[in-house]
Amino acid sequence: MKTETTDTTPATTSDDVREVKLEAGIQRGEQRITTVQVRKPRAGELRGLSLAELLNMNVDAISAVLPRVTQPMLHKHDVAQLEPADLVGLGVAVVGFLLPKDQQAPSP
Repeated sequence: MKTETTDTTPATTSDDVREVKLEAGIQRGEQRITTVQVRKPRAGELRGLSLAELLNMNVDAISAVLPRVTQPMLHKHDVAQLEPADLVGLGVAVVGFLLPKDQQAPSP
């Protein structure tokens, strides 16, 4: 009997993922995280959040969405320990996805 698996993970393109290099990084056990990929959030991942608060870079809103869209996944306690410059960098990546394409900065 042949078992077929279907990958239900939505395909992402380079326009759907941004890589953010952290200035201070995150220490998680023996692992040091220095780069985080931020994926374009989908509507379900924005549930319970105010788009206005995300666009205003509200720390609570950014902290709530980052665990939903980062690889490696940043847990809430990871986000709470970020240096301000790293939080802003990750927030800018998220907010950039919320803007219309003609207002987005080109990806490097």
